[in-house]
Amino acid sequence: MSAFDPRYRQENRAGRTAVALYRVSQAIGLMLRRAAEPRGLSPSQLQALLFLAHARHGVRTIGGLADRLLCTPATASVLVDALERKGLARRSPSPEDRRRITLALTDEGRELAAGLEGVLDELEALVAGLDPHVQEELHRGLQQLVRRLAESGHVRIYEMCWNCGFFRPYAHPDRPDAPHHCAFMDAPLPEPHTYTECPDFVPKEVDR
Repeated sequence: MSAFDPRYRQENRAGRTAVALYRVSQAIGLMLRRAAEPRGLSPSQLQALLFLAHARHGVRTIGGLADRLLCTPATASVLVDALERKGLARRSPSPEDRRRITLALTDEGRELAAGLEGVLDELEALVAGLDPHVQEELHRGLQQLVRRLAESGHVRIYEMCWNCGFFRPYAHPDRPDAPHHCAFMDAPLPEPHTYTECPDFVPKEVDR
């Protein structure tokens, strides 16, 4: 028996929850398609644009995109090929290492990505309509679930510095150009870099 069997779910709370999450994932997939198709994009291309709009500079690569979308580097490369043909993204050598290729949005790509920022607005509004206590419990439970999914390799967590265990705010008061510090990279951080997403993120506190 499985969670897709109604008789099984009747006696199994985890099975009921798993199918509820499956239905939420279906709804999110539909939201992505409805936002992407009128713009001549696939849902994966939409996600790639938003990744390039928000990820920190060092991970805007084929490998970083593959990690984010949980696909192979070859699939990510084909995806970037499509975005380049549409004039939305470009490849260029990294200033730090010319052998390394980085990805960036074009002006048109940034404009299009900005128009896609509201793709989850409807879902956010539905969550906001729940009782505040239910919202808090839902958030706490989903955080724990996402962390377990990350540990089992089913998802990659990208969050910004301010909630990360490696982040040391205002560790360099004598450096106005880079006042913060990342303990993972052991390097100073400029203020603007702290508001982008990073795959090296670890939560300050892990609720088990």
